Amino acid sequence: MSLNSTTPAAGAHTVADATLAREDVQQLLGATQQPLRFEDCDFEGADLSRLDLRGAEFQRCNIVETSFFGAALTQTRWLRCRARQADFASADLVDAAFQSSDLNNTNWRRAKLASASYHGCKLTGAYFEECSTLGLTFVESLLIGAHLRGFSFRKATLQELDFSDADLAGADFREAIFEGGSLKDANVKGARFDGADLRLADLSGVRLVDAGLFRGATISHQQAAVLVTELGLRVL
Repeated sequence: MSLNSTTPAAGAHTVADATLAREDVQQLLGATQQPLRFEDCDFEGADLSRLDLRGAEFQRCNIVETSFFGAALTQTRWLRCRARQADFASADLVDAAFQSSDLNNTNWRRAKLASASYHGCKLTGAYFEECSTLGLTFVESLLIGAHLRGFSFRKATLQELDFSDADLAGADFREAIFEGGSLKDANVKGARFDGADLRLADLSGVRLVDAGLFRGATISHQQAAVLVTELGLRVL
């Protein structure tokens, strides 16, 4: 392990420009009681499963195909990280924050995501199943083709979220407000939209598998024409 390690006045123990394996991280955890801050570090393919990294910060790090399975990651911060195919399954990510990060094709199965946030992230193909999500927020993020079955977005304000081709079967959007974004070609079978405001969302390609799917939702005249067209009817 070749690294530049410092302990700034702010209290975090900073590691910069290092390539780190599991043994290196364990050594760092054993050497300090302070939260760790990783800057421009490379963890690609590393097995960091079940490690206690509570309060750690990851800035501009490469965590492609890294395993955080079952890890303690509460109050962690992730900024501009590259995390394609990283595994966060069963990890504790309560109050974690991800910003401007590539999280495409990541696995979050059974993760604890209460009060976690994703802002400006790429989550194409991300797999969320059996997660605890109370207070979870997504802002200006790509969720194209993501697996979000049964997710609750009830009463949430959804800012520029792209759910194109996502699996939203059984999701709860009751009283949600869509500020832009897209549901294009999404699977919304069994989803609830009662009281939702969908006027700013792209609804093209939505399949009306249930005639009452959008009962009680607010849509624009233009969207109504699109949905009627999906039913094979002509609007003259």
